[in-house]
Amino acid sequence: MTAVRVLGSTVFLVAAAGAAAEPRQDCASCHRAQSLEQPDTGMGRAIEGAAACEILRHNPKLAFREGVYVYQISREGDRSKYTVTDGKDTISTPIVWAFGLGAAGQTYVYQWKGNWYESRVSFYRKLGALDLTMGVRNEVLRNTEDAAGRRLSVRDSAECFNCHATNAIKGGRVATDHMTAGVMCERCHGPSEKHVASFKSGDLKEAAMQKLGKLTTEEMLDFCGQCHRTWSQIAMDGPFNINNARFQPYRLTNSKCYDSADARIRCVACHDPHREVEHNETVYDAKCLTCHGTVAAGRASKVCPVAIGKCVKCHMPKYEIPGSHNLFSDHWIRVVNAEESYPE
Repeated sequence: MTAVRVLGSTVFLVAAAGAAAEPRQDCASCHRAQSLEQPDTGMGRAIEGAAACEILRHNPKLAFREGVYVYQISREGDRSKYTVTDGKDTISTPIVWAFGLGAAGQTYVYQWKGNWYESRVSFYRKLGALDLTMGVRNEVLRNTEDAAGRRLSVRDSAECFNCHATNAIKGGRVATDHMTAGVMCERCHGPSEKHVASFKSGDLKEAAMQKLGKLTTEEMLDFCGQCHRTWSQIAMDGPFNINNARFQPYRLTNSKCYDSADARIRCVACHDPHREVEHNETVYDAKCLTCHGTVAAGRASKVCPVAIGKCVKCHMPKYEIPGSHNLFSDHWIRVVNAEESYPE
């Protein structure tokens, strides 16, 4: 069920913990193509309530074991219960939110003793089963509470929800009663109350909103990097190994063809945030040839002597991060030498 919340003249469709997100009707009235298609993208479905979660509904009983700890996710009606036991102590609690569309994997968030926790096991599409959540494999477990999941600090929980949902943070804390599940219009474009009200009243003084399309390449990388990590974040704190393959802004800036002043290398030059990511490799050929194989800056760009298509297959190789059960496209665009190790 979707609750309707009215602020002034603006209507918000707020997905409850058991509901899937729906398009903003006031946005759709003017921006129909973007607002009706975007909610069904990976970003639009970046978080789901347990009741609406397709993976949990289609997998009513999931189990996993690590040492003495046994994990189980069981479906009871429209609820999914997360249970962890070592045979002596048991923690059993409802899953509240499912993070991630599940194209690669999906991690679960629950509440315990008034805090948000990230489940220590996740569902992986490639396996069709549970395995350890990325990054926890070498953790030392002191008790069942540790084995169940990672306690999220106020900052951790705010960052997680802010990147997977819209209007999720109030006063620096997670406020799910105000949020919309998934990355929707206002998560990127900002509050729209005054924008919508201005058009309805005919007074356009407050109608202007940030023009994301006018961001420079550098500004856009930092903007998208809010969730995909910025260059400076990784440069300062790492990781400096194959685990950074999924942080596209950092990897892209290492490319020889990267130019902070060239809009042809911006994130949105290849990816329309209002549509699902295109997985057909040939689609990106035209993007590459915008610079390569043309006359640019008064001189002819080089054309690949090896192939005439599927540029990204060779120049943006895929890597599997240990424990991810998924291949990530490396956005460090380059000529890849055979048998070379992952460039950190």
